[in-house]
Amino acid sequence: MSPISAPEVPGIVTAAEIQETVDAIAEWQLPSGMIPWTPGGHADPWNHVEAAMALTVGGRIAEAERAYDWLVGLQLDDGSWHQYYVEDGIEDDKFDANVVAYIAAGVFQHWLATGDRGFVESLWPTVEKAVDFVLDLQQPRGEILWARHADGTPWPFALLTGSSSIHHSVRCAIELARELGHDRPDWELSVARLGDTIRNHEADAFAPKHRWAMDWYYPVLGGALLGDRGRARLAERFDTFVDDGRGVRCVKDRPWITAAETCECVMAHLALGERATAEELFSWVQQYRVEGSGRYWTGTVFPDLSRFPANEQSTYTAAAVVLAADALDGTSPTSGIFTDHEDLFAQVIDLNDE
Repeated sequence: MSPISAPEVPGIVTAAEIQETVDAIAEWQLPSGMIPWTPGGHADPWNHVEAAMALTVGGRIAEAERAYDWLVGLQLDDGSWHQYYVEDGIEDDKFDANVVAYIAAGVFQHWLATGDRGFVESLWPTVEKAVDFVLDLQQPRGEILWARHADGTPWPFALLTGSSSIHHSVRCAIELARELGHDRPDWELSVARLGDTIRNHEADAFAPKHRWAMDWYYPVLGGALLGDRGRARLAERFDTFVDDGRGVRCVKDRPWITAAETCECVMAHLALGERATAEELFSWVQQYRVEGSGRYWTGTVFPDLSRFPANEQSTYTAAAVVLAADALDGTSPTSGIFTDHEDLFAQVIDLNDE
């Protein structure tokens, strides 16, 4: 394996700056492998995996693998993880399907970066159990219920953002299965139904969350809405959620700009071939960089420029910046995981479109 070098986006961020951000994530990783949002704070498996993916992009392979080992050690017999962990235990004991599914995206990304078949083989049982747990929450129409309570009782509704992320994660799991020679036609059928529901039954299948930006762009980011339909979706509410020169509001009716959601929106536009928009959004994110540390403010309120949560520079925000830079750089084996859906997931995409 050739050495992994940090990405750069000319005129916006240098490779050295992105490496500094990757190293800042590694600095806050605990000896157990857990990557908390902030020192002394909690971790959730979704954002933990996002941070591990950023470590991989920056060549911190040992740290990334230690992050995955932490998840392996915590996985329950049914394939799940709890919603939130702290260093010495569980903070929130429900089971969020989207959070559980995301390990498949992380392991697939690590495989793309390293080509380490031994790593994939060792993580495969963990991924397989996680995906089976998630798909057990799928409804006949195709949507996936948001979560289970600690006693196993499912929540009664599905979320569009979560299901869109699951759509991407399960496709990553299918690619891992193919690499290892496993047939998972049931997973392929499940992701086909899920994609169809996201595209064609949004109003009926998902709890209304139109106030939130993630419900706007995640069907594109997760690969369910591409091409002209994806472009039309992002164009329809662009002015609702995007503040010129600032970034993406997390909710439409408050001037709360979040760097991570802006970076995710960068990748959604890039997946549709809208590079100029993606680069412009990413350039705005750099005003939230904390010089000298490589970290980024989680959220900023305009016009007073206060930070929310107060003084927070989260690892997941740093990770989103690194992944967006990787996507825009476009030269690494991992750069297309959120943007080159037709290349990385061609067979599944064909199935979805039948």
